[in-house]
Amino acid sequence: MIEKKDLQFDYIQSCVVPYRCINNAIEFLMITSIKKKKWIFPKGFIEFNLTAFESAKKEAFEEAGVIGENDTSELGSFILIKKSGKCLVKVFSMQVTKELNDYPEKNLRRKKWMQLNEVIELSDSREIKQLVNKLAEQILRSR
Repeated sequence: MIEKKDLQFDYIQSCVVPYRCINNAIEFLMITSIKKKKWIFPKGFIEFNLTAFESAKKEAFEEAGVIGENDTSELGSFILIKKSGKCLVKVFSMQVTKELNDYPEKNLRRKKWMQLNEVIELSDSREIKQLVNKLAEQILRSR
């Protein structure tokens, strides 16, 4: 659902930060972008018949082959200025419950489970780094 405050943007996308907890460590799943091969989190346009989180979960399945919890939190949002206009990106967390061997963009991207320090090192986005740090703190506090 598009809110009134979202109308100041040319378009809106949603992004999901897939994570899992293994042996008291938090791992985040990053994928490569198709064109520039940069490490990113699954992201895409919000489909008209889906909520922002539902769209983000769909991107996680299509781009990374992961399925997750329906219980999630919106970590925040940030603005991207692209050639196509001003974009609001809403970012959600998703605890991964299933990883598939076959998914739509399997042959287009690489994927890798990473520790927080790797995400911080490889991400180009200051905002994503802040939101992933925020998520890691939330997870650690809830233990």
